[in-house]
Amino acid sequence: MDIEARKNKVKGLEAIKSKALDMATQGADSLEVRDFVSEASKELAYRNPDEESFKKAAKASKIFKKSK
Repeated sequence: MDIEARKNKVKGLEAIKSKALDMATQGADSLEVRDFVSEASKELAYRNPDEESFKKAAKASKIFKKSK
C-alpha cells in the first residue's frame, strides 16, 4: 500500500472514530455505535483496499487448507 493510500485510510479511520465518539456522547446505544464502526470500516476497506494484506491472508489460507 502506497503512502497516499495509507494516509487516506488513516483519515477515514479518524473520521469513523470521531463519528463513533459523537454518537456515544449523544447517548447512542453501544450496539448501534458498534454496528456503525463495523459497517464504516468495511466500507473504508472497499474504498481503500490493502492488497498486501489480502495477499498475505490468501497465502495463509492456502497453507492452512493444504495442512488439512
